[in-house]
Amino acid sequence: MSQQPFVGRPTPITNATHTQKPSGMPIHKYGRYEQVDIPDRTWPDARVTKAPRWLSTDLRDGNQSLIDPMTPARKREMFDLLVRMGYKEIEVGFPSSGETDFAFVRSIIEEGAIPDDVTISVLTQAREDLIERTVESLVGAKRATVHLYNATAPTFRRVVFRGSKEQIKQIAVDGTRLVMEYAEKLLGPETTFGYQYSPEIFTDTELDFALEVCEAVCDVWQPSEGREIILNLPATVERSTPSTHADRFEWMARNLTRREHICISVHPHNDRGTAVAAAELALMAGADRIEGCLFGQGERTGNVDLITLGMNLFSQGIDPQIDFSQIDEIRRTSEYCNQMEVHPRHPYAGDLVYTAFSGSHQDAIKKGFDAMEADAAARGKTVDDIEWAVPYLPIDPKDVGRSYEAVIRVNSQSGKGGIAYVLKNDHKLDLPRRMQIEFSRIIQAKTDAEGGEVTPKAIWDVFSDEYLPNPENPWGRIQLRSGSTATDKDGTDTLTVEAVVDGVETVLNGTGNGPISAFFDALAGIGVDARLLDYTEHTMSEGASAVAASYIECAIDGRVLWGIGIDANTTRASLKAVISAVNRAGR
Repeated sequence: MSQQPFVGRPTPITNATHTQKPSGMPIHKYGRYEQVDIPDRTWPDARVTKAPRWLSTDLRDGNQSLIDPMTPARKREMFDLLVRMGYKEIEVGFPSSGETDFAFVRSIIEEGAIPDDVTISVLTQAREDLIERTVESLVGAKRATVHLYNATAPTFRRVVFRGSKEQIKQIAVDGTRLVMEYAEKLLGPETTFGYQYSPEIFTDTELDFALEVCEAVCDVWQPSEGREIILNLPATVERSTPSTHADRFEWMARNLTRREHICISVHPHNDRGTAVAAAELALMAGADRIEGCLFGQGERTGNVDLITLGMNLFSQGIDPQIDFSQIDEIRRTSEYCNQMEVHPRHPYAGDLVYTAFSGSHQDAIKKGFDAMEADAAARGKTVDDIEWAVPYLPIDPKDVGRSYEAVIRVNSQSGKGGIAYVLKNDHKLDLPRRMQIEFSRIIQAKTDAEGGEVTPKAIWDVFSDEYLPNPENPWGRIQLRSGSTATDKDGTDTLTVEAVVDGVETVLNGTGNGPISAFFDALAGIGVDARLLDYTEHTMSEGASAVAASYIECAIDGRVLWGIGIDANTTRASLKAVISAVNRAGR
């Protein structure tokens, strides 16, 4: 006997209540991706247990997608970063595309910037003049790979090249032969030379034809023991689900002859938003190597993100063999080189990814830290020696150079954005994000204590009292009188500061690689242990009377605090910001 709802109770929701309506969008214009007939696929049961080979294409695929391509200085900064992080294969450019790329490749070879265990790679199309110029760029390199590609997908064959399958295959064969001939002609015995071929767009190319072209290329190159060939199978435009992408890689890995001498490389783009999953599943399906960019830089929606892929391995206890321990330095360098910001919600690296805004999340994180400390103590170990288990935090932020302040100094529901807007709109102060979080906590404490609305004037009064001592409110142990710097010929700055310290007129002296570094050295002389974590500045007005605001995040005696300085002189503003943070530490 079925039960009837009690009289007066709401009507239950049913599936019929949620029937979707047609969108009206022109779906007839788009076909479905081709599935792969591989019923005995093995990749779903596989696990990634070690790092793949990595290739960064930031200097080629990433750079060509920028609104403002990298200058030589920015290219060199990116190259040096990639080397420091541990990348052993780096695609450094498209030297036949113009003098800028050619000159950069020559510069890192001639200046000895390439470590002996790093292989540089250069891209070329399958035209003889371009191949010759490309190989010419590598003269004198210790380890180098030429990466040749040609389009094999049906749309390219029909629309762009108007060629048959046999003609397209011949382009790949002839290009491979030309690469070998020019390498033999131009490169000396000092160069360990390698070859990479890409059938573009692999994920749109019929599998049997992609295999046919790759086999024809291998017939020319003749891979064997000690003579590897890299076959890169690019999802130049992401079309299918990650599972179908994995099926295509397993099919190729099964059907390629000479498989033991072939490195199968993955080059996913992110058009469907699933490039990371596609790369990981391709590894499970037998791929050996991944090409991508830091933070997913690249054409359209970007290449696969090497940061996320590497950190995903790290979060599972697998060594990515790339050093991500200073994630903020990596992010800042990448932003400088690409002139593009990393999203604050970007996995592992964004400003907000270790910060909880919800009260329940904050409570769970606090309890997680407490439990970790208790578990470690019970085992006679440190927290770093036991398995990480804190709710809402997939990794320990400290492992990538983040302070716990980013976690525990969280924003309440009182509205960080609104507070930041008042300071920027009314007072021209554009606070760094982490300083916004710090100050919003101070405002929240005020509202918790007093209740009621916090007006814009009250926000400014609290801000001024917290960060900006003045003659009417001269709090803190240090008041700045004047300062001067001198730079010697080796770039070392010597700083002299006249100040009032604990009520006594004092002269502070210090040296460093800049005024701020020298000031920290001077403060050490009066027992202040301070270290710079972050620094930013901006002008608050224009013209001859412009005033600058400097923001400095410091670690002071184990605490992390922000300071702000406002002055017409940027160096003086920076010194004031340091004093603001130091004074707050002792308040």
